[in-house]
Amino acid sequence: MKKIYIGLTALLISATVISCKKDSIQKIDAPVDASQTAQIKYFNFGVGAPGVNFFANDVKVTGALSTAGAETTTGTATGSVYPQSGYSVIAGGTYTIKGQIPSTATADANLAIATVPSTTLSNGKNYTLYMSGIYSTSQKQSDAFIVEDKLPAFNSTVAYIRFVNAISNAAQPMSLYIRSNATTTSPEAQAANSIAYKSGSDFVAVPIGSYELYARYPSAPATNVITRNGTSVVALNGGKIYTITARGDINVTSTTSASRPQLDFSTNR
Repeated sequence: MKKIYIGLTALLISATVISCKKDSIQKIDAPVDASQTAQIKYFNFGVGAPGVNFFANDVKVTGALSTAGAETTTGTATGSVYPQSGYSVIAGGTYTIKGQIPSTATADANLAIATVPSTTLSNGKNYTLYMSGIYSTSQKQSDAFIVEDKLPAFNSTVAYIRFVNAISNAAQPMSLYIRSNATTTSPEAQAANSIAYKSGSDFVAVPIGSYELYARYPSAPATNVITRNGTSVVALNGGKIYTITARGDINVTSTTSASRPQLDFSTNR
């Protein structure tokens, strides 16, 4: 009799021990019990930040591979998310989470450029970590924060959205307004009010459809600060849960710069 140790789909999950015969087949598709793990996703929204891998304490919990199977030099690039869909899982506990330049990078290999110290992740809960603000090339640091994703129960008749503010140099907190593009006279609705930097609103139910998005300052609720309309409207599907995140440098006026302020649209579930 021998024992085979199987890791679940994420690092830091306790290995499962299986007793088996010599000719038994290792099963690797066992489902993860969400109530026994925390679930988290990682965004690199640091303006001008290098790509990173994320670590919980000193254990790597993300990592992109090249076609050769080695760790890439880029990690999770700025403007990107890990994993691409859904969440990764991690054992509940208290961690210092770091965004760290890949070990294969040509400059500053293994340097931690963003840190969220002593944060507690609880089993059965969902979280999102954001690298945010504007990367300091002199101090080689980016901001970072974590929000809990309080996902609503499944409801196929509506979609749910929330708003997260990851722009460090906006003049004020920001509010999110949405407008259906079903007709040119569709009314606007406020989906989130006065959300400060490094925070997010609760999820709210929205009728299924396609929408234009507008971020505005509370002091000027009719003036758009960031707009997402035209060909960039978002489709909200029944039963889905979405996050709209304000990111970028509020002072960039170019409409094509990667650093421009923009409203990112991602699916939580």
